[in-house]
Amino acid sequence: MAPFGLTSAIPLVHLRHQFPHAALAELYGLERSTITRAIGEIRPLLAERGFAVPDRPGVRLRTLADVFAYAAAENVTLRIDGTETQVRRPKAHRPGRCAFVSGKKKQNTMKTTTISDSQGRTLWSGADRPGRMHDQTAMRTEGIAEQLRLHSQVKAEVDEGRGLANEFPDQVSAPPKKPKEDAPLGEQYAWREMRRRQSSARICVEHANAEHKQWRPLQRFLGRREHYPATHRAIVGLVSDRAAQRATRRKPSTELVPVSMTAC
Repeated sequence: MAPFGLTSAIPLVHLRHQFPHAALAELYGLERSTITRAIGEIRPLLAERGFAVPDRPGVRLRTLADVFAYAAAENVTLRIDGTETQVRRPKAHRPGRCAFVSGKKKQNTMKTTTISDSQGRTLWSGADRPGRMHDQTAMRTEGIAEQLRLHSQVKAEVDEGRGLANEFPDQVSAPPKKPKEDAPLGEQYAWREMRRRQSSARICVEHANAEHKQWRPLQRFLGRREHYPATHRAIVGLVSDRAAQRATRRKPSTELVPVSMTAC
């Protein structure tokens, strides 16, 4: 029987490098069934841990409701974006085989939604869905629109979120609509500048997604598709632990305060 510490570390090695179970068994001198059992037991536990909260040791965010409640309490502007990971192609003649074909990548993928703060620290990631589903459909079905409705003070930056931006104009910021080709030159310059500023405010969630994809399974997942959601949440939860340790950058106050009281 393998030591508990070893069987606990093996799933972390598998999540980081996506080594095959047979290779891990050969590397650690264990049976393949022991490796498979250890990964199957530890992965769900890591997936259920939730996501670390910056400057709040011991607090974890597990649901969208938790994230929006935290954003409302701490006055955090959320950054929301989707990402895709290539997965196995379903077998031929199976129902729903085309559901995983991404219209963007032209590959079989799984999509997930990531939410971060202004420093690219992951607050939540999930809502796994087949690659064919549009991001706007996912944002409504997974509950983001409902949470925006419940927390009217929470603001968010999104990529192509015209639907949410039209429905919640005071809360959601999306890229401005491109002007017509025959629009005045000044209007085109203004559109480019507005788009650049919105992109600069939202780019930190792209950095969060890039941090997740440093782990091999989120670059291209080779396991069974039904194991992808737990694998994704387990990895992102571990990444959030490290990201939450980054110190919060606070803007200096511009309020003038007297240094000392002087008598007139």
